[in-house]
Amino acid sequence: MTVYRPHRPFGRCGLQHSRASSAASHSEWLVPSQRRGESSVNIDEYAALDATGMAEVIASGEVTAGEVAAIARKALTDVNNKLNAVATGPFDEPLDYAADGRFAGVPFVIKDLVCHAEGVPTRMGTRMLGEGVCPPADTYLMERFRAAGLATLAVSTTPEFGFNATTEAIAYGSTRNPWNLDYSAGGSSGGSAALVAAGAIPVAHANDGGGSIRIPAACNGLIGLKPSRGRVSLGPDLGDALSGFAMEFAVTRSVRDTAALLDEVAVSYPGDRFVIAPPSRPWADEVGADPGRLRVAVHTESWAGSYVDPEVAAAVDSVAATLEAAGHHVDRNTPIFDWGQLLEAHVVIWSAFLAESVAGVEAMTGILAGPGNLERTTWECVQYGRRVTAVELGMANATVNAVSREVGRFFSEYDVLLTPTTNSPSVPLGQLDANADLTAAEWTTQIFDTCSFTPLFNATGTPAMSLPLAQSTQGLPIGIQLAGPMCSESMLLRVAAQLETALPWADRRPGIHVTTL
Repeated sequence: MTVYRPHRPFGRCGLQHSRASSAASHSEWLVPSQRRGESSVNIDEYAALDATGMAEVIASGEVTAGEVAAIARKALTDVNNKLNAVATGPFDEPLDYAADGRFAGVPFVIKDLVCHAEGVPTRMGTRMLGEGVCPPADTYLMERFRAAGLATLAVSTTPEFGFNATTEAIAYGSTRNPWNLDYSAGGSSGGSAALVAAGAIPVAHANDGGGSIRIPAACNGLIGLKPSRGRVSLGPDLGDALSGFAMEFAVTRSVRDTAALLDEVAVSYPGDRFVIAPPSRPWADEVGADPGRLRVAVHTESWAGSYVDPEVAAAVDSVAATLEAAGHHVDRNTPIFDWGQLLEAHVVIWSAFLAESVAGVEAMTGILAGPGNLERTTWECVQYGRRVTAVELGMANATVNAVSREVGRFFSEYDVLLTPTTNSPSVPLGQLDANADLTAAEWTTQIFDTCSFTPLFNATGTPAMSLPLAQSTQGLPIGIQLAGPMCSESMLLRVAAQLETALPWADRRPGIHVTTL
């Protein structure tokens, strides 16, 4: 979901990162390599900790950051042998990070899209970039991850340019779901989500242009918050992405991690296109706070008119009953908008952005795009996007504006909209085949028929999050989506923490997990 126009050109590189060599000369940075070889950390204890808990254990001196990094490298390798979720790495040492950061020494991965680290190859899921090109500098978000103390050990897989609800790029091969290896890990942050769900790391970078944080969170039994537009900087390479649809953040296993990490990365930078109101207090303070009596709308029918698994709809109804029992006002309602027009706008906006992204890669590498180095649907979208006129793009954005106004009006009457995250718990591998013979419109329709509840909130820029509140009879996680008005992350986190207590999920583990490998 990105096109790069860096003021300093990317270069070809090997698999090592360049910033590690500078760590020794900067007292505020630490490369935690105190110990080589096997770690003495117990894998069961490691996998049971969320990022906050792991940071506390490291800070206490019970274990060293080096010991944690060693077990994380082994865990990433072992899990990846089953799931194919690592695009690059694990690195011999973590990328350097702030030793006094909130999450100092906590293992982490970044997704191979948008956010990037200086000197670490990025491929964006496409064969156009071969083994990858090396960014000359961190993105602003990567700077924030380092400042938070996160110890980046690998890069995770993504579909080509992020345009799929599964992670099955030809460039890497299929990433598998740790709950059932025949099923998708979701997309486009499927690699990150699979690694967190399997216990290899407690938290991972993710981003979202149509559901790409929330969909894999739902498929893997995690929390996935898509923040409000402008909450997390896309700079310096991007002012916005996908006409403002795309946002950056992470997938986690606990609400407290989601809140604390948002505190660390939600920073505006000079020149950011969108700068929005900060919270009245730290998001971490919202975890456990009383949400009050909220007005909750419930909607379980696909806005696309596509199939919704009855188990998924029933799970939403059950969560609605839990909220009602907690004292919230709950009834059935939905924003009214024209899905067909919004879908047409998505075809135009996604295709134009893919064409722009591919043009950026062509300019960066000198390699021309074509059916030999792009997946078939990507190439169809690129060709369509090259034909989109300025008037057509403007009309698409006008449709998005009209829909956003209706959703804004709806949220003047309700605090929360409760829906499924995805239409079904997951889909079998191969069902969303990006190499199929489909037009741009057919491909976009297929993706959003499968995941029809998430893209609305990319168009509006309003926050939405998926919570792992149920399981299917087949043992697959079911994600429940909470959406709210602009800048309502504080309220969503309060409700999420309430549901985490009422319907706990921390003890659920997939069949593929570091404790069983």
